Amino acid sequence: MINKQEANKKAHRATQKFENHEPFTINFVKTWWWYQRRKVLEPKGGYEAFNQTWCEPIDLTLPDDRAWWIGHSTNLIRLNDKIILTDPIFSKRASPSQFSGPKRHNPPALTIEQLPNIDFVMISHNHYDHLDDYSIHQLVKRFPEVVLVVPLGLKDKLLKWGAKQVFELNWYDSITFDNLTFTATPARHWSNRGLFDINKTLWCGWIVQANADIPNKTKTVYFMGDTGYSPRLKEIGLRFTCIDLALIPIGAYAPRRLLQSQHIDPAQAVQLYDELNCHEAIAIHWGTFELSDESLDEPAQQLCEHRADRHFHLLKIGGSLAINHHDSGLE
Repeated sequence: MINKQEANKKAHRATQKFENHEPFTINFVKTWWWYQRRKVLEPKGGYEAFNQTWCEPIDLTLPDDRAWWIGHSTNLIRLNDKIILTDPIFSKRASPSQFSGPKRHNPPALTIEQLPNIDFVMISHNHYDHLDDYSIHQLVKRFPEVVLVVPLGLKDKLLKWGAKQVFELNWYDSITFDNLTFTATPARHWSNRGLFDINKTLWCGWIVQANADIPNKTKTVYFMGDTGYSPRLKEIGLRFTCIDLALIPIGAYAPRRLLQSQHIDPAQAVQLYDELNCHEAIAIHWGTFELSDESLDEPAQQLCEHRADRHFHLLKIGGSLAINHHDSGLE
C-alpha cells in the first residue's frame, strides 16, 4: 500500500491534483486558438512517400532481447522472455471520438490480433495518444491475465475497462514480477481526458530492469513517456547508472512557446541522452499523428542534425533493435 503522505511528497500532489517539480500552467484559450488555426505542412514528397520511407514489415522472429517500434509511443519489448507493450494505441485516431481528432497517417506495425502473448502493459499517462480505451479493451479481452503497470490514479479506470491485474506506482516506486523490475520515474508533463480532470492522475516514465539483483547480468530499458525538459531528470541517470536502451520522444514540440513545458524537441532529446548516460536510444513519439506544427518528417531531420555519432537510432515503424547489456563504466 502506498503511504499517502509519501505519495504527495514524491509526486508533488497538492489537494486533489498532481504537480510537477517545476510546475507550469497551460493556457487553454491560447492552445485552442492555435490548434484551430494551425496549418501543418505535409512531409517532403507527401504522406505516401513518407510511409514508403519510414514503414517496414515487422519481423517478430528476430532473436534475443529486443525492442520493436510499433508506431508513436507504442513499443513491443522482449526482455527475459517476457513481452511488454508500452502506451498501446491501435485506433485510427488519438481522440475520444473516432470521427474527429488527430488521425494516424500510417497503420501500426501489427494489429492486436497479430500480437504475440503480452505479459505486461506499461502506461505513462492518460492522454488519448497514450491511453486508448479501444486498444485496452481489446488487449484485456485477448490477454485476460495481462499485468498493467500505471501511474497513480489510473487503476480504477482500467479495472472498469476490464483489466484484472493493475498496479499503480508513484515516482520511484518499484514492483517486481518474474525477475523484471518496473520503476515509475518522474516526467515533466500533465494529464487530462476532459475539462474537469486536469492533473487528477499522475504521469511518469518507466525503467524496466531484467535481473536487477545481478549487476553483471542486469539489462535496463528506459521508456521516457512524454516529458518536457527538466534538469531534475538527471536524477534518473544517477539512480540507474547503466541505461542500456532508452525510448525517447522527439516529436510534438512546435510551437515551442506553447509546448516546451510538456514535450522535448530533438535537441533536448539528445541532451537527455547525454545527461542520463544512455548507451543506445530509439526515437519515438513522431511520424504517426500530427499533434503539433512540425511536419511528420521534421523530428527525424532535426535528430539527424543533433545526434552526431551517438547511438540514437531512427527506426522505421516495424523496425527493431537488440537490447544489449553494457557496463556502466562506474566503479
